[in-house]
Amino acid sequence: MQLSLYTREFRKNLSIAFPVMLGQLGHVAVGLADNIMVGQLGPAALAAVSLGNSMVFIALSIGIGFSFAITPLIAEADGSGNVEEGRSFFHHGLLMSGINGILLFLLLLLAKPILYYLDQPAEVVELALPYLEIVAFSMIPLMIFQAFKQFADGLSQTKYSMYAILISNIVNVFFNYVLIYGVWFFPRLEVVGAGYGTLISRFFMMWLLFQILRRRQSMKAYFKWPEEKRINWKVFRRLFGLGFPTALQMLFETGIFAATVFLAGTLGTKPQAANQIAQNLASLTFMVAVGLGVTSTIRVGNQKGRGDFQTLRRIAVSNFMLVFLIETCFAILFITLRGWLPTIYVDDLEVIFLASQLLIIAALFQLSDGMQVVILGALRGLQDVKIPTLICFIAYWIIGFPISYFLGKAEIMGSMGIWIGLLAGLSFSALMLYIRFNYLSKRLLLQARKASE
Repeated sequence: MQLSLYTREFRKNLSIAFPVMLGQLGHVAVGLADNIMVGQLGPAALAAVSLGNSMVFIALSIGIGFSFAITPLIAEADGSGNVEEGRSFFHHGLLMSGINGILLFLLLLLAKPILYYLDQPAEVVELALPYLEIVAFSMIPLMIFQAFKQFADGLSQTKYSMYAILISNIVNVFFNYVLIYGVWFFPRLEVVGAGYGTLISRFFMMWLLFQILRRRQSMKAYFKWPEEKRINWKVFRRLFGLGFPTALQMLFETGIFAATVFLAGTLGTKPQAANQIAQNLASLTFMVAVGLGVTSTIRVGNQKGRGDFQTLRRIAVSNFMLVFLIETCFAILFITLRGWLPTIYVDDLEVIFLASQLLIIAALFQLSDGMQVVILGALRGLQDVKIPTLICFIAYWIIGFPISYFLGKAEIMGSMGIWIGLLAGLSFSALMLYIRFNYLSKRLLLQARKASE
């Protein structure tokens, strides 16, 4: 294997991935801003935001999973030069995402009573409920935004959603500041204020991305709405066929992380706060992997549309190599700075000590986490979603969760045990997904060779 064949793809990969990375980091920064600002109110307030967001993230994973179906279809249509087909996927995907946003909002409202049965501290639940109600409503603009984002990503135009996300973060920080602490004539709403800041920023983000995209000359053909607005159920079925398994993949993964929040909550308020800090820091580096995962979907989808499977495999493997190198660097930083990073959030010595221990495991599991999300992106570009969904379920819920549940008991390993379960599940997922991609890509190459003979 000539290493240069793969490393020369790094520049192209990063040029597409970098805006996605910044945009995803911007999404995480919304939670980071909430956590840092709310953290000044005390461990209970921080744990409440963690608990509320764990419910929202479960719903969010479903909505984002469905919207991910838009990107490979747009990328394939773009690779084959079929604008009309791409426009149809975009319009139907936008409608699907809007409906999903409404349904997920209602689902979160109906799910509120579950918080009372998760063995969480009573003070944390009482603070989390009103926060959850507000952030749940933001699912509607967020899902519509997501449809616009996945459409633009499919055209390899990843920078526009980045602009919208980063600018909306400024809006979020401003309203967080004035509403959490009661600055100027604004009321002091504390945890609830963080919820309103998120809601306002997400409506702004949706509006801004729409305005940016519809004014791009290269995208005007996609924003031509037909006079007779007919629903093509065949297109919907194709979107659903890709979106539903992808939503399950994200649900399984997000669910296991949400489960760690609940498991940490049974250990007490401080272990839960420490768990939230470690998860939040790990999610920052994970967004880099998400950017490369989106790049894999786009570039693999393009090559699939062109029928160039040799280039497809080379591009995918180059992304696998790149994410491993980057996540290795982050792992070293986590281990080196584990005692200082938690102090950004809180000044409670017990919480800082617990979080610093968790960061050691986070440093290791992010290698597996980064690999599995990029390989999943490549498989999504191939529009292979059913077997990967089964792999994710086995990895997270047959392997990872039982280990977290058993080792996470206070009398065994506590929070450290919870995260060892995460490490086991993610490592199994990364290995099996790579085996799946290797099999499919080699089969496509073989079929192409036979067809050319």
